[in-house]
Amino acid sequence: MGATKAVTDASFASDVLKSDKPVLVDFWAEWCGPCRKVSPLLEEIAGEMADQVTIVKLNIDENPETARTYRVMSVPTLTIFKNGEPVQSIAGAKPKGELVKLIESAL
Repeated sequence: MGATKAVTDASFASDVLKSDKPVLVDFWAEWCGPCRKVSPLLEEIAGEMADQVTIVKLNIDENPETARTYRVMSVPTLTIFKNGEPVQSIAGAKPKGELVKLIESAL
């Protein structure tokens, strides 16, 4: 991983909920084909918008507690958090423009 950061059940509160800026969480899994399509787009966006948003990845198979807490039913699910609360969420692989719009909704 480059510009994105891996988070776990243990680090979710400090990395996401207590962040000073909005955080986009990519709930993903190794076996998920569409997740692999979204990943390079998220890396690009993380590099381009680093001063405005933090982008993190949470593997739902390794971290089931957080996925359960936020009722993640399919992957990829992308949820933007602001001030410790989920603001908006989309499921499925989306084009870069839609991902940027999701982030901008929380800025």
